[in-house]
Amino acid sequence: MKPTLAPEPDITDVAALVGEPARARMMMALMGGQALTASELAVEADITAQTASSHLARLVEGHLLNVRKQGRHRYFQISRPAVAELLESLLNLSVRAGPQRITPGPSDPQLREARICYDHLAGRWSVALYDTLHSEKLLVEAHGTAVLTEKGATFFRDRGANIDQLHRHRRPICRACLDWSERRHHLAGALGQWLLDDILSRGWARKDLDSRIVRFSASGLARFRNHYLLAD
Repeated sequence: MKPTLAPEPDITDVAALVGEPARARMMMALMGGQALTASELAVEADITAQTASSHLARLVEGHLLNVRKQGRHRYFQISRPAVAELLESLLNLSVRAGPQRITPGPSDPQLREARICYDHLAGRWSVALYDTLHSEKLLVEAHGTAVLTEKGATFFRDRGANIDQLHRHRRPICRACLDWSERRHHLAGALGQWLLDDILSRGWARKDLDSRIVRFSASGLARFRNHYLLAD
């Protein structure tokens, strides 16, 4: 008698949730890491509030979004980093599968320069950072993943990161995330989140209130390049 095998997870459930156009637009609107109300997401998806509520209920039920109530409003957020990683991967796949374009990714040059990818920095400057970390042997790529070296741990400790605390996170300390616009890797994971927080707390850049754009000041960009890209 053959042993009974456990059923495999059904990927069609998640695919159906993400694949519906209105739900996909709402999910992408949340990739900035912020919490939005149902009304705000309805505007993003160009649908009625009632339709948005129905879609959002399904996304919450499918554990792709979290919801919390504050006063009269309910705020929705992407539930966990793995969901954001899935969306970023789908963006890259959709570009490859679609018509070939000279310039992949967002047409807005400011989005291409620097933007939030859920909880870490993406775009030109994040890719430049990853290239620096790799070329200086501060991280290495092994078995398809990014690994922080001892030299890299010292590099970030010198810049204020509590590496031991970051290692205690459930997620990887660093991860190579394929950048949608640059088509090369940028830094994600717990260290990627710390890096974005560090940049913002130093006042080198600020987040847009109504988009995923991260805006560096001229002096902030110079300090970021000197501090992290080892630029002269």
